[in-house]
Amino acid sequence: MSMLMESFCFVAKDVMYICPFTGAVSGTLTVTDYKLYFKSMEREPPFILDVNLGVISRLETIGVQSHGENSCGMEIVCKDMRNPRFAYKKEEQSKLEIFETLTKHAFPLSNDLPLFAFLYKEKFPVDGWKVYDPVAEYKRQGLPNESWTISKINSNYEVCDTYPALLVIPTSIMDEDLRRVVAFRAKHRIPVLSWIHPESQATIVRCSQPMVGPNDKRSKEDEKYLQTIMDANAQSHKLTIFDARQSGVAETNKAKDGGYESESFYPNAELTFLEIPNIHVMRESLRKLKEVVYPVIDEAKWLSNVDSTHWLEYIRLLLAGAVRVADKIESGKTSVVVHCSDGWDRTAQLTSLPMLMLDSYYRTIKGFQVLIEKEWVSFGHRFAARIGHGDVNHANSERSPLFVQFIDCVWQMMRQASDHSYSRLSFLTSKCVPQMTRFLFPFQFPAAFEFNELFLITILDHLYSCLFGTFLYNSEQERVHQEVQTKTVSLWSYVNSQLEEFTNPFYVNYENHVLYPVASLRHLELWVNYYVRWNPRMRPQMPVHQNLKELMAIRYELQRKVEELQREAATRSISSASDRGSSPSHSSTPLHTTV
Repeated sequence: MSMLMESFCFVAKDVMYICPFTGAVSGTLTVTDYKLYFKSMEREPPFILDVNLGVISRLETIGVQSHGENSCGMEIVCKDMRNPRFAYKKEEQSKLEIFETLTKHAFPLSNDLPLFAFLYKEKFPVDGWKVYDPVAEYKRQGLPNESWTISKINSNYEVCDTYPALLVIPTSIMDEDLRRVVAFRAKHRIPVLSWIHPESQATIVRCSQPMVGPNDKRSKEDEKYLQTIMDANAQSHKLTIFDARQSGVAETNKAKDGGYESESFYPNAELTFLEIPNIHVMRESLRKLKEVVYPVIDEAKWLSNVDSTHWLEYIRLLLAGAVRVADKIESGKTSVVVHCSDGWDRTAQLTSLPMLMLDSYYRTIKGFQVLIEKEWVSFGHRFAARIGHGDVNHANSERSPLFVQFIDCVWQMMRQASDHSYSRLSFLTSKCVPQMTRFLFPFQFPAAFEFNELFLITILDHLYSCLFGTFLYNSEQERVHQEVQTKTVSLWSYVNSQLEEFTNPFYVNYENHVLYPVASLRHLELWVNYYVRWNPRMRPQMPVHQNLKELMAIRYELQRKVEELQREAATRSISSASDRGSSPSHSSTPLHTTV
């Protein structure tokens, strides 16, 4: 990233970086309005550390007596699994000055300053804001059709202020009935279509919990609405409702006027609880994981320590739930409704992961960007509340790593798809052979995803960085009000301007294949290249993405040579055919070569 957009705020010399791996390093600490930058004075090549200010969760003073009596200490607690520490002399640099400067620019919203994304004006050859066009995406899915319409009823965000302007709802629903459904669903997040199967017309529908309350209230309009969703799919006479929550929690929510659908009132519906804990449990799990991986790793207890965080168990629960949703659509040809409490956390995880499994388009670089923009950004995942962009209140109970979990699940799927040593991932297709309705392949493909690991890590880094506008604010309405698309740059502008960095050289587009990851702890691993990347002993000697980049260059060169040979062969065939005349006994066979 260019530093031309940054303003220098502070430079402190003779600062000690207390490295947990190699010991104390003396150097210069520079603070801009975008990042903290430390450079060693004595080492060759110099040791460099930089931290985007957006990634800072909180600043703390620490005791550093071992670095001199007059030393002050500072720990920077970060959201990306590291806590760099610094020591500096009291008499040389005011403790207050360093703290105030960092606090001011790390938490701009708490200090009446703009997020850095509104100051960043770099121009890219590609406009990432054009990646997601909802009408084009629904058209790709074959919508609207006779059962589903693209409605502008929420164009001013008056029906639901956390939903996007365009919604896909049943064609036959009357406005008056819709208003009653709106009133019956938490936060007015009514059931709307996320994805439709191109053949069976089974759909993934998302919403929030019904407002049943302690007296088991019912809504005839809501019951009819879900029946209409079921009727839109002629392949099945059932509707499956996946409630992401633990059943006990869903029951407790009745006391707060929430609840769940009673099978007595929704007679053709089957209710399944996926038993996934809430945002507070996930936040605590990641906190424990951070203690395990940073700053030092206890090798003797590594596996048991990771296990005690339950992080991989929650990843397993999410993947297992997503597989159940995908399988109900693909194998059961049954439409599903997915919700949690408010429909913007676990719901987003449990719609986007099955869509990734069912639809190969979302496994391309652009398709994955569309998936994030659609299911997470436009449908109101509360990024500002969950991440705390620019907010000094680190202890806010709204913070939770739901999006990080989603990206981790994607990495687990990628790793299984790329692992040649086991047949861990099945691919299901219904279009390989026209006469066959379904054909199950064992593992036989090198990679099902067009993007690489660096792509996922880059997304997570900029989830926190506040450099781009993509993940700012809690809803589409807020982003429109803040003019995010005209005043900030999209992350996809940056990514799509250098696709070679993020492309998987082994990718082959096996269209219409459905991926079922094995949601077993035996087949899940901690994502070391993300969670433990700050430990130099855990890093590969050469970054994986560098190897992939070199493989891409080789692939392009081989592809170029293949195309040259094909042209040469075609020219020879034409020349040979003209020499021989038009004799039917000499037909040329076209050359088909793939790399």
